[in-house]
Amino acid sequence: MNGRNDRNSQLQRIFDGFHQFLSYPFSFYREGATLSRQKEPMRKIKEVLRLAELDALGERQIARGTNMKKSTVHDYLLRIQQAKITWSIAQQMNDDELDRLLFPAREATASKKTLPDWDHIHKELRRKHVTLQLLWEEYREAHTDGLGYSRFCELYRDFSGTVDLSMRQTHKAGEKVFLDYSGSRVPIIDARTGEEKEAEIFIAVLGASNYTYVEGTWSQQIPDWIGSHVRAFTFFGGVPAQLVPDNLKTGVTKAGYYDPEINPTYQRFAEHYGVAVIPARAAHPKDKAKVEAGVLIVQRWIIAKLRNRTFFSLPELNETLAELLIELNEHPFKKMAGSRKTLFDAVDKPALRPLPSRPYEFDEWKKATVNIDYHVSFDEHYYSVPYKLVQKTISIRATNLMIEVFYKGTRVASHQRSYQKYRHTTIAEHMPPSHRWHAEWTPDRLVEWGRKSGADVAALFDEIMKSRLHPEQGFRACMGIKRLGEKVGNIRLNAACQRALAIGGKSYKCVRNILERGQENAPLPSEQLVLSIHHDNVRGAGYYRESQQEDSYVASSHD
Repeated sequence: MNGRNDRNSQLQRIFDGFHQFLSYPFSFYREGATLSRQKEPMRKIKEVLRLAELDALGERQIARGTNMKKSTVHDYLLRIQQAKITWSIAQQMNDDELDRLLFPAREATASKKTLPDWDHIHKELRRKHVTLQLLWEEYREAHTDGLGYSRFCELYRDFSGTVDLSMRQTHKAGEKVFLDYSGSRVPIIDARTGEEKEAEIFIAVLGASNYTYVEGTWSQQIPDWIGSHVRAFTFFGGVPAQLVPDNLKTGVTKAGYYDPEINPTYQRFAEHYGVAVIPARAAHPKDKAKVEAGVLIVQRWIIAKLRNRTFFSLPELNETLAELLIELNEHPFKKMAGSRKTLFDAVDKPALRPLPSRPYEFDEWKKATVNIDYHVSFDEHYYSVPYKLVQKTISIRATNLMIEVFYKGTRVASHQRSYQKYRHTTIAEHMPPSHRWHAEWTPDRLVEWGRKSGADVAALFDEIMKSRLHPEQGFRACMGIKRLGEKVGNIRLNAACQRALAIGGKSYKCVRNILERGQENAPLPSEQLVLSIHHDNVRGAGYYRESQQEDSYVASSHD
C-alpha cells in the first residue's frame, strides 16, 4: 500500500513538473537561457505579495494559485521581505521600480553589459530576410559577454514600443507602398472667374522608411488615381513589390476579406509595373496604420501650413507641396537617428525594382453605338467613324492624347483627343459620298420631322444644321430636342424653340435650359438685340435643295 502511495506521489511530482515546464514561455528555452535567469512578469510577483499579505496563504497554496514552483515563490517572498515592501507600497510602484528593488544584482549585471545600438537594430530589421536571431548572433560575435537572446529580444521590444506609432510596424525594404487621400482638401481660386474649387491631396508612404510623396489632383477618379501612382513611382525612382490602397472605390471595385475585386484599369496598371495590389482589409486598422499616420503627418506638417495661402492653379499648389515635402522627408526623427530621406536612401531605395522603359499610359475603355451622324461620343466630344458603322456597337479606347475606335477587335478610326465639350472631330474619309447617303436621313427630312412638333421646331432644326461645318454634325442635337418634346409636349417645345431662335441659341443645351427654367413663355427680347452670324461655312436653305438635285443627277447618271 505504501509502495503504491509512493509511486502515486512520484507520478504527481512528475506531472506537476511537466505542467510547470509548459507554463514557461517558449523563448526561455532558447540557446543560452537558464531557469534562474528567466524573469517572471511583475504582475505575477505582485500577485505573490498580495496572496501572502492579504489572504495569508502559505507558499504551497500561492504556488498553486500563481502556477509557479514553490521554490520560486519562496525566493520572491524572501526578496520582498529583504526589500521591506508591502502590498500598499507595491501598488504605488511601476514595474521598473519594483524590479530594481527586488533584483538589484540582475540590474547591476545588465548595466555592465554593452547594449546594442537599438536604432541600428530597428533599421536592419527592415532589410529583407533579416531576423532578430541573426542580429543577436552578430551582436554576440562583437560582444561575447553581451546580453542573452531572451533579454536581447525583451529590450528590443521595450525600445520599439517607444518609437513613433508610424514606425513601429516592421516592413521589409522595398516591399510595400501605402496609398490614400487626405480627408482635408485645399481650395484653389480660378483667377478668371473667381470660382473656388477644392483639390484632393494624394499621399503615398513607403513601408520601411516612411518616405512620403504628396500631390494635389482635381479628383479621386481613376485617371487622377493612376496618374498619381505613376508620378509617385517616378519620385521614388523605382517600383515596390506591393501596393496597399485603403479600399478606395476608384482602385477597389468591390472590397472583400479574402478576394477583393480590383478595378480593371488599376489591374492593367499593376501588370505594367509588375506589382501586386493588396488592399487593406476592412476592420483591420493595422493594415492601414502606416498611411493613416502618414495622412496625419501630412495634414499637420504640410496642409496646416497652407491655411493662410491662396492658390490660383493646381501647378502652383503642387510646386508648394513639393517644397514642403522636402522639409518633411528631411526632418529628423524624434526617437530615432536620421530622417525619412536618410532611411529611404539606406534601406528602401536599394531594394526598389527599376522603373519600366516607358511609364504607364492611362487608358479607358467604353462601349457605344454609332449615331446616325456617324459619330460616337466620349467625354462629351464627338468623333467620326466610317459611315457604314451607323447603328453598330463599337469599343472606344481613350488615352490622354488619343481616341481609338475598334469594331470586332479591329481599329477603324483614331483621333487626337479633344477636351472641348459638344464639339465634333470629323475625318472627311468617314463621310458618306453624296450619291450614297441614306435617303432615310437627310437635312430636309430632319427638318420635316421637326415640323410635326411645330414650325419653330423645324426652323430651329434648320438653323442648327446651317451653323455646323457639316450638316450631319447637327443631327444629334436635333434628335435630342425632339426627345425633349416627348417629356414636355409639343406646345412647350415649340415655344422653347421660338425663344431659342430669338436669342440665337442654336443648340440642344439652350432648349433644355429654357424648359428646365420654365422660360419658354417669358417675353422675347427685342429683335434689335438678336445678332446675325455671317460666315463662309454657314449655308442657306438653297444649299440643301441644290445638293439634293445634284444627288439625283449623279444617281440617274449611274443608272
